[in-house]
Amino acid sequence: KSRAVGSAPLRSAMQSALFLAVRHGGRMERGSRRRSEPEEADKGRMKRTIIKDWKTRLSYFLQNSSNSNKRKSKKAGKHRNYFRPSPEEAQLWSEAFDELLANKYGLAAFRAFLKSEFCEENIEFWLACEDFKKTKSPQKLTSKAKKIYNDFIEKEAPKEINIDFQTKNLIAQNIQEATHSCFSAAQKRVYSLMENNSYPRFLESEFYQELCKKAPISRAAQGT
Repeated sequence: KSRAVGSAPLRSAMQSALFLAVRHGGRMERGSRRRSEPEEADKGRMKRTIIKDWKTRLSYFLQNSSNSNKRKSKKAGKHRNYFRPSPEEAQLWSEAFDELLANKYGLAAFRAFLKSEFCEENIEFWLACEDFKKTKSPQKLTSKAKKIYNDFIEKEAPKEINIDFQTKNLIAQNIQEATHSCFSAAQKRVYSLMENNSYPRFLESEFYQELCKKAPISRAAQGT
């Protein structure tokens, strides 16, 4: 009898513990579901913030590009505006890196992306080299060569690019008697770096994916 009486409280305690565990587990499961909803909302807000930040940077680069072109085209009386590309046009940028660089909007978008990755010095150096190669005056060629060297090449330069020591030394020697090929080796190195590293990440970015999206067809348009 004593065993039977002793076992009853034990069973009762075990049942109570089991009930509490099941109940507590249910609360935890519901709690985790509740927490997942705010997490998804946070992700959505973060995505919208990133895209908004991209658009701000892009408008800045487009504005600068537009102002530069206005100054250049005043004599010719030309004026150009750069509009958001169609999804089909944006998709062409994924076919080749040169397709992206040749498009004004694409170039501005890529610059904004590199700025977000804190490596915009690469595209700025590449663009400076492109401008340098078009320079005809020997005096301007020398002054531009020294500026590019001071901005991008020398040790502790404000926009120092990642190139090897030998290439840096060769450039330092070449700019004493500047020619259009002074920075050719460094420009190729930076181009390759962007093409193989930054360009693929740009194509996977939220902003580029947003540009490639086709606008949904409205019900009114579907009815026509």
